[in-house]
Amino acid sequence: MADAPKTVPTDASAHEFVDSFEDEKRRTAGHHLLKLMSEATGDEPVMWGPTMIGFGSQRYKYASGREGDWPKVGFALRAAAITFYGLLDHAEVAAEIEKIGKHTTGRGCVYVKKLADIDEDALKDLVGRAYRLANGTFA
Repeated sequence: MADAPKTVPTDASAHEFVDSFEDEKRRTAGHHLLKLMSEATGDEPVMWGPTMIGFGSQRYKYASGREGDWPKVGFALRAAAITFYGLLDHAEVAAEIEKIGKHTTGRGCVYVKKLADIDEDALKDLVGRAYRLANGTFA
Protein backbone atom coordinates (compact mmCIF):
# COMPACT_ATOMS: atom_id res chain seq x y z
CA MET A 1 0.00 0.00 0.00
CA ALA A 2 1.36 3.43 -0.97
CA ASP A 3 2.06 5.99 1.71
CA ALA A 4 -0.47 8.79 1.99
CA PRO A 5 0.71 12.11 0.52
CA LYS A 6 2.30 14.36 3.14
CA THR A 7 1.53 17.65 1.43
CA VAL A 8 -2.21 18.14 1.83
CA PRO A 9 -4.42 21.17 2.43
CA THR A 10 -4.72 22.29 6.04
CA ASP A 11 -6.95 24.67 7.95
CA ALA A 12 -4.01 26.90 8.90
CA SER A 13 -4.12 30.51 7.72
CA ALA A 14 -1.67 31.41 4.96
CA HIS A 15 -1.68 35.02 6.15
CA GLU A 16 -0.87 34.00 9.73
CA PHE A 17 1.88 31.70 8.45
CA VAL A 18 3.49 34.57 6.54
CA ASP A 19 3.06 36.85 9.59
CA SER A 20 5.03 34.31 11.66
CA PHE A 21 8.31 35.00 9.81
CA GLU A 22 10.74 36.96 11.94
CA ASP A 23 12.63 38.16 8.86
CA GLU A 24 10.86 41.27 7.61
CA LYS A 25 11.98 40.78 3.99
CA ARG A 26 10.53 37.27 3.83
CA ARG A 27 7.34 38.44 5.54
CA THR A 28 6.97 41.36 3.09
CA ALA A 29 7.67 39.12 0.09
CA GLY A 30 5.15 36.58 1.38
CA HIS A 31 2.35 39.12 1.74
CA HIS A 32 3.16 40.55 -1.66
CA LEU A 33 2.97 37.10 -3.26
CA LEU A 34 -0.28 36.30 -1.46
CA LYS A 35 -1.81 39.39 -3.07
CA LEU A 36 -0.23 38.86 -6.51
CA MET A 37 -1.19 35.20 -6.75
CA SER A 38 -4.70 35.76 -5.37
CA GLU A 39 -5.25 38.41 -8.04
CA ALA A 40 -3.76 36.21 -10.78
CA THR A 41 -5.86 33.17 -9.87
CA GLY A 42 -8.99 34.69 -8.40
CA ASP A 43 -8.61 32.12 -5.62
CA GLU A 44 -7.84 32.25 -1.92
CA PRO A 45 -4.52 30.94 -0.57
CA VAL A 46 -4.53 27.62 1.27
CA MET A 47 -1.74 26.13 3.36
CA TRP A 48 -0.56 22.79 1.94
CA GLY A 49 1.37 21.06 4.66
CA PRO A 50 3.29 23.25 7.08
CA THR A 51 5.16 25.50 4.59
CA MET A 52 3.58 25.57 1.11
CA ILE A 53 0.90 28.04 0.06
CA GLY A 54 -1.29 26.88 -2.81
CA PHE A 55 -4.09 28.19 -4.97
CA GLY A 56 -6.74 25.85 -6.30
CA SER A 57 -6.51 22.08 -6.27
CA GLN A 58 -6.11 19.44 -8.92
CA ARG A 59 -6.01 15.66 -8.90
CA TYR A 60 -2.90 13.80 -10.06
CA LYS A 61 -2.35 10.16 -10.86
CA TYR A 62 1.00 8.71 -11.85
CA ALA A 63 1.52 5.57 -13.94
CA SER A 64 2.68 3.89 -10.72
CA GLY A 65 -0.84 4.26 -9.34
CA ARG A 66 0.10 6.91 -6.79
CA GLU A 67 -2.48 9.66 -6.72
CA GLY A 68 -3.55 12.62 -4.68
CA ASP A 69 -4.30 16.32 -4.75
CA TRP A 70 -1.89 19.16 -5.44
CA PRO A 71 -2.31 22.93 -5.79
CA LYS A 72 -2.72 24.29 -9.32
CA VAL A 73 -0.05 26.88 -8.48
CA GLY A 74 1.73 27.76 -5.28
CA PHE A 75 4.83 29.00 -3.54
CA ALA A 76 7.01 28.41 -0.51
CA LEU A 77 9.22 30.95 1.23
CA ARG A 78 12.37 28.87 1.66
CA ALA A 79 15.50 30.28 3.30
CA ALA A 80 17.57 30.02 0.11
CA ALA A 81 14.91 31.08 -2.40
CA ILE A 82 11.23 31.48 -3.11
CA THR A 83 9.99 28.28 -4.70
CA PHE A 84 7.13 28.45 -7.20
CA TYR A 85 5.05 25.39 -8.07
CA GLY A 86 2.89 24.80 -11.15
CA LEU A 87 4.68 27.14 -13.55
CA LEU A 88 6.44 24.31 -15.37
CA ASP A 89 3.43 21.96 -15.54
CA HIS A 90 2.20 23.31 -18.88
CA ALA A 91 4.43 23.58 -21.95
CA GLU A 92 2.98 26.90 -23.09
CA VAL A 93 3.76 28.54 -19.73
CA ALA A 94 7.11 26.78 -19.22
CA ALA A 95 8.22 27.99 -22.68
CA GLU A 96 7.84 31.59 -21.47
CA ILE A 97 9.35 31.25 -17.99
CA GLU A 98 12.38 33.31 -19.08
CA LYS A 99 10.08 36.36 -19.12
CA ILE A 100 10.13 36.53 -15.34
CA GLY A 101 13.84 37.31 -15.26
CA LYS A 102 16.52 35.94 -12.94
CA HIS A 103 15.56 32.45 -11.78
CA THR A 104 16.62 28.83 -11.79
CA THR A 105 14.56 25.73 -12.30
CA GLY A 106 14.57 22.33 -10.72
CA ARG A 107 12.41 19.27 -10.94
CA GLY A 108 9.09 20.97 -11.58
CA CYS A 109 9.90 24.12 -9.60
CA VAL A 110 11.05 27.65 -10.31
CA TYR A 111 13.41 29.28 -7.80
CA VAL A 112 13.82 33.03 -7.29
CA LYS A 113 16.30 34.50 -4.81
CA LYS A 114 14.42 37.78 -4.36
CA LEU A 115 11.39 39.45 -5.89
CA ALA A 116 13.45 42.47 -6.94
CA ASP A 117 15.21 40.20 -9.47
CA ILE A 118 12.06 39.39 -11.44
CA ASP A 119 9.38 41.02 -13.56
CA GLU A 120 6.32 40.75 -11.33
CA ASP A 121 3.90 41.52 -14.19
CA ALA A 122 5.32 38.57 -16.14
CA LEU A 123 5.10 36.37 -13.03
CA LYS A 124 1.47 37.36 -12.46
CA ASP A 125 0.63 36.62 -16.10
CA LEU A 126 2.30 33.20 -16.03
CA VAL A 127 0.74 32.29 -12.66
CA GLY A 128 -2.72 33.15 -14.01
CA ARG A 129 -2.16 31.20 -17.21
CA ALA A 130 -0.79 28.14 -15.39
CA TYR A 131 -3.76 28.23 -12.99
CA ARG A 132 -6.26 28.37 -15.86
CA LEU A 133 -4.48 25.59 -17.78
CA ALA A 134 -4.46 23.21 -14.84
CA ASN A 135 -6.87 20.46 -15.82
CA GLY A 136 -6.60 18.25 -12.77
CA THR A 137 -4.10 15.67 -13.94
CA PHE A 138 -0.34 15.21 -14.09
CA ALA A 139 1.42 12.95 -16.53
